[in-house]
Order: sequence, then C-alpha cells, then structure tokens
Amino acid sequence: MQNPARYKAVFELLEQIFADKLPADNLINDYMRQRKYIGSKDRRFITEKVWDILRHRRRLEFDAGSDDVRKLMIVALKDDDLDLIFTGDDYALAPLSKQEKSWLKTLKDNPYPLDVEAECPKWLFDKIANLDLLKSLNQPATADFRINVDSRENLIRSLQKEGLFFAPTPYSPIGLRSTERVNLNNCSAYHDGDFDVQDEASQLAVLLAQPQPNLKIIDYCAGAGGKSLTMAYLMKNQGRIFVHDINPHRLEALKSRAARLNARTFDFLSSLVDTDFDLFVVDAPCSGSGTWRRSPDAKFRLTPETLCQLSKTQTQILETAYTHTKKGGKIAYFTCSILKDENDDVINAFLSRHEDVKLIDLSKIWQQIIQTPYPFSNPYLAHFSPLVTSTDGFFVALLQKI
Repeated sequence: MQNPARYKAVFELLEQIFADKLPADNLINDYMRQRKYIGSKDRRFITEKVWDILRHRRRLEFDAGSDDVRKLMIVALKDDDLDLIFTGDDYALAPLSKQEKSWLKTLKDNPYPLDVEAECPKWLFDKIANLDLLKSLNQPATADFRINVDSRENLIRSLQKEGLFFAPTPYSPIGLRSTERVNLNNCSAYHDGDFDVQDEASQLAVLLAQPQPNLKIIDYCAGAGGKSLTMAYLMKNQGRIFVHDINPHRLEALKSRAARLNARTFDFLSSLVDTDFDLFVVDAPCSGSGTWRRSPDAKFRLTPETLCQLSKTQTQILETAYTHTKKGGKIAYFTCSILKDENDDVINAFLSRHEDVKLIDLSKIWQQIIQTPYPFSNPYLAHFSPLVTSTDGFFVALLQKI
C-alpha cells in the first residue's frame, strides 16, 4: 500500500473507534480480517498510527478545537508533508481545502488543562485525581506471560533459540516479560503449552490467594479462565477447581486454553448451590480502568452510570461469595480497576455489613511467597499500577469469614 492509502485506512478506523461504541481492538481486527489484501507491514503501520492517535485523543481534540476525525488527523500529522498524505488519489483522503490550510495556520500551542494533559475524560480525571498515574496508564504496556513449566530459566533459554528474548518479571516468580511485540503464531513453545499470556499483576493476585489442592475452590467470574489456569498450575494439576460464569460462552475459551496448557482440574458449574467453599475467587466485572495501557479507548466508553451499575454488581457478587463460603474460608476479591468506587469502597461497605469477616494481611503473604519488600502502603489492600509495580492497574483484597 502507498502511504496515502494507509492513512485512509487510519481515518476509516478512527471514525469507527471514536463513535465510542465498540472496543478499538475488536474494530481493528474486524477491519483487517475483511481486507486480507493488506500486508503485514501495512497492518503494523496502520495499527500503530491508530493507537498513537488514540493515546493523544484529548490533546488533539483540544488543539483542533473539535472532535472531527479529519481535523484530528490533520493536527496529528501537521509536522509531515500533508500534501503527500491528503492526495485525493484513489484510496486516499481528499486534499486539504483552502479553508483547512487557513485553519491550520491559526492553531496555537496553548497550555493543556490537567485532564487534557492526562489524556482522560474530565469526570474521570476529577475522580482519580492523580496526574502521574493517568499518564502512566497512557503508555504502551509490556508483554507479560506466565510460565507453564517447572523451570523459568530453562524456558527463557529455550525461547532464545526461537529468537524470542524474555526477562523474569520483577515480582512474580512465574512470570516472563518482553518490552517488544511478541508474535505467538509461530512460537512452538507457546503452542506446546509452555507459557500463557497473563499480566504480572494478575499472576500475583492468584499467588496471594494461595490456592491449594486440598481446598474446595471456585473461580466464580471465570471468563476466559486466566486465573483458573494459574491456580491449576500452582496446584500442579491436583485437586479440583470449580468454574462458573454468568455467560457460559466465555468458558469456551477456558476449555481451549486448558487443552493447550494440559490443565485438567476443572469442574464447570452452571449454577451455584454449595455453601462450603474454602476459597471463593471473585474476579469481579469492572471498568477495566487498570488496563487503559492496552485499551486507551475504553476510558471514553465508560460513563458514570455504567460505573455505578458495576459497583452494584460487585456488591451483589460479594454477597454471593459470603453466602457460599464456609466459616474459616476465604474470599479473594480482584478487579482490574484503579477506581476507588470498585475497590476500597466496595470492600469497606461489605465489611460494614458483615462483622464476621476480616481482611487478611497481604504483606505477610507477599513476603512469604514473593520474598521482596511489600510495595503497597496498605498491608490489607493491594493497589497495583504502572507507577508502583510496572504492571496493569489491579486491586486485591483477601477476606476471611470468621
């Protein structure tokens, strides 16, 4: 593809994404799937340009004084030769009009309001009130993986022979990290089930929950099963893990992943009856604000109404966990969110309703299992973030029914 055609594809994708209806990665994948003639280099160019503009959406809108996609692209590319991009040729964007050229000359470099500098909708910026955290969540994420073999060091050496270079994750003893893009399609070790995709924070959350083969465990909001699979690995495929999701179709991904990873410890539940679980894992549906490094478009689809409903859902699921956890049993509450509404507020309200529940000191478990200094200020509530742990934003609380 010629550059003008590439930028036309960028424009078409941004128009769809900025409608704020569907996730950007889904739209990009569908767009490319419908255009198999687009080569791999062109796909990478188009995708990288789209994500770059997405990460600077608020600044571009501020500079352009508009949310019009064409104007945003003109501002984003103003330091390039626009006549070579907006050519008007077949499969290219229309040339800049006289009015657009005049408008471009009027643009000035004005200081950004803090919410614009943070690349965050203002209502969310006001709620989070942490410029550095929001900036860190607007940077590209590392590629994290969880080993599925006995030796991380042997796996790293094996992957080097395939031309893939990983380092151990800073905290997780079962994690690998790459700062570069990793193509798993041609990786034999991945297809052989030697490792799986999982952010380090998610690995650490499962480690803190301390799953054991002798425990009766349920992953209640299992989804695609990342945490269930990590529990199975830590339990060396011994014992049983009950898995449930309100949408049974999501569990199909768990089944295929379990087959690749040779994980055989799962019992699939369509309904919940037993009230004697030793470990009740709640990977709660949430805003996903902790994953904005990977999905910067998601912050623009989130609304106050949706956040309020999510908090209600999280509260209801915790009550379900309370009912079905035996005395002395534990509830592990996780979200991939940085928002207090979904984390501290939900836990504190739950504790106020149940005097027979207490928080477990995570710092002691951390020092025992991770064997590094505990990185969080609160020993009972773990707030992961790119700033503190170089991971996605993530929240962990471990509660015990006494």
